[in-house]
Amino acid sequence: MSTVSSALPKQRNPIRPARVLLHVFLAGTALAWLAPLLWAVFSAMRPYSETSNRGYVSWPHTLNFDNFKNAFEQSDMTHYFMNTLVIAVPAVLLTLFLSSMVAFYVARFDFRVNLFLLLVFTAGNLLPQQVIITPLYRMYLLTNLPGITQSGKLYDSALGLVLIHVAFQSGFCAFVLSNYMRSLPHELTEAALVDGASVWRLYWQVTLPLCRPAMAALATLLSIWIYNDFFWALVLISTGENMPITSALNNLSGQYFTDPNLVAAGSLLTAIPTLLVYFALQKQFVSGLTLGSAKG
Repeated sequence: MSTVSSALPKQRNPIRPARVLLHVFLAGTALAWLAPLLWAVFSAMRPYSETSNRGYVSWPHTLNFDNFKNAFEQSDMTHYFMNTLVIAVPAVLLTLFLSSMVAFYVARFDFRVNLFLLLVFTAGNLLPQQVIITPLYRMYLLTNLPGITQSGKLYDSALGLVLIHVAFQSGFCAFVLSNYMRSLPHELTEAALVDGASVWRLYWQVTLPLCRPAMAALATLLSIWIYNDFFWALVLISTGENMPITSALNNLSGQYFTDPNLVAAGSLLTAIPTLLVYFALQKQFVSGLTLGSAKG
């Protein structure tokens, strides 16, 4: 019987026009998303003298990594990478810690102000940054921190950028973590309370370890958002040496002349850390977005 069944030709599913159109659409969309990146790589590997003479839409005669080397050396990227690290790491850790505490209170304790408290934290993300920049700028100038920051003020300091990122990102993280914590079984917390666990132990040792997938997903998003920030660093930092890597790309632009190929190479170099963070936390990021989605 098995011999007869194996000898029969396998029937292939008919090719449906709708499926062909779907694949063509997906391939075209992927190509449209990748086209700017591929064009930046193509431009970064060509010398400016060639593109200025032959144009950017031309067959390349020289492809090398000289622009990447020059961009790394001329912009002093090592220094600005460290500036970004000093800002991004504390901002991500503080945001996750504070927002998880708010989410724990909202999700695990039944009080009348729970929903209002969550709405207050979430509403902060709906306010455009440009609306509050003027009063915030004045407040940073008037806040004196002698001996704490190098500038003596909250303005022009890494601490100022850390605080503004924590303030703006905590609402979104509290909203996501509160929804995730609601999907956890209440029997776990009830059993811990019966055993005499304190509120802090209930948060730190029972609830927080179960939120690692969601925390990893948020850590990935926060790292990318804070690393790619340009607006706050441009407004709240005045000293060039204190700027993060995204604002430091201005060092590649001259007063009378700018090499677009060199800027493209520098932009690609600054994107490498975000790609490393995403690929390192890719599994946790995907699981954090999908876990709890089928609840109910």
